[in-house]
Amino acid sequence: MRAAIRHYTEVLDFVMTCPEDTPDSPVVDLGHEHTELQITTYESERLFGSVIYVWVNDVDLLFAEYKNRGLDTSHKPNSPVHQGPTDQTWGRREFYVTDADGNTLRFCQAIK
Repeated sequence: MRAAIRHYTEVLDFVMTCPEDTPDSPVVDLGHEHTELQITTYESERLFGSVIYVWVNDVDLLFAEYKNRGLDTSHKPNSPVHQGPTDQTWGRREFYVTDADGNTLRFCQAIK
C-alpha cells in the first residue's frame, strides 16, 4: 500500500482525501482535480484492476511532468498509449498509466 500511495501522490499528483487514512490503512481514498479513486489491500477472487478516466487540459504537458518525476513506461513497451499521448479514433488524446496492482488511469482530453 505504501508504494501505491507514493506512486499516486509523488508521481501522479493525487492527494489523500480522507483525514483518517494513513499509509497503513487497508483502504485509502485519493483525489486529483475532478477525480477520486479508492485503493485497497483487500484481496478476493472478485476484485480486479480498474480503469479510471482522468480528464485534463493538456495531456502532453502532464505526461512530460510525470516522466520528469519518474514515471516508468518500460513495463508496457508494446502499448503506444503507455509510451506517450496518442490521438484516438474516438476523439480523445490519451495516455495510460498502469500501477503495480493492474489499475489503469487513462488521462485524456478532447481532440480539438
